[in-house]
Amino acid sequence: MKINIIGMPLYYGCDRNGAQHGPDRLRENGLIDIAKNNGHEVYDMGNIYIPNIPIEDKYKDHPKVKYLNPVADASTNLANNVYCSLMGHGFPFVIGGDHSLGAGSIAGASKYFNDLAVIWIDAHGDINTDETTPSGNAHGMPLAASMNVGHSRFTNIYFQGQKVKPENVHIIGVREIDDGELDLIKRLDLNFYTMDTVREMGLKNLLQKIISDIRAAKVDGVHLSFDIDVLDASLVPGTGTPVNNGFSMEEAKEILAAFLKEKFVTSMDFVEFNPLIDHEDERTLKNCLDLLNHIFKTMAN
Repeated sequence: MKINIIGMPLYYGCDRNGAQHGPDRLRENGLIDIAKNNGHEVYDMGNIYIPNIPIEDKYKDHPKVKYLNPVADASTNLANNVYCSLMGHGFPFVIGGDHSLGAGSIAGASKYFNDLAVIWIDAHGDINTDETTPSGNAHGMPLAASMNVGHSRFTNIYFQGQKVKPENVHIIGVREIDDGELDLIKRLDLNFYTMDTVREMGLKNLLQKIISDIRAAKVDGVHLSFDIDVLDASLVPGTGTPVNNGFSMEEAKEILAAFLKEKFVTSMDFVEFNPLIDHEDERTLKNCLDLLNHIFKTMAN
């Protein structure tokens, strides 16, 4: 498979220094070779340019949303890179950086495909808006923006309006959810599966349901967005918002394999690795590399 690695060294969306070093840290530890050794044709497209914004200017563009314009601008550039990758018949593989980048990668994929589905694997819903956000962090908003809910600066990234229909969004593994997000889930009747739901249904049953739903929707593209904080906090200390009671490594691999083996995934994010807060044993780095090897191996089969 022709894989285009796109780095997004962004931390403005999570407002915690370090996530911007994730893409290069993974490269330095063999990311490209891991993909190549699994039989892929790999092109490293480098990093999206991120301007240096002084901390005191974080609320310059909006009283509640931090770094609004820099996040939107960088996401627009990312969207164009994803779109160009797809136009060249490549698989855009976006390495973060924080999860605000999801609005950009989804926008790029949406411009290419007529009808996109999104699988969002995350400990958080990321469906806040400028009106509901308790933190002001843009990484809690990209999925809402992709469904055309939220501030116009985010909903209109790359092109105006909705990027994915709410019924084609599948959110898995959430353990922390805000009140405003709960309201949106009810209003849009989202396919929303908390960890409690996963445990009740059984992981295999849930995965089969989502695959069946995506097949029935007859979409022509699927974007898979994987936030490492969906793993249990003990496995990923080097992420900005770790949450207990998450997936094990084995469960994460089962989830990724189930979707990737279907051959309907057409683009992917891998986000929220922050090497500056990883443990001395580099546990997060090692687990990320293990997952990436599993991803590229599964994609080759």
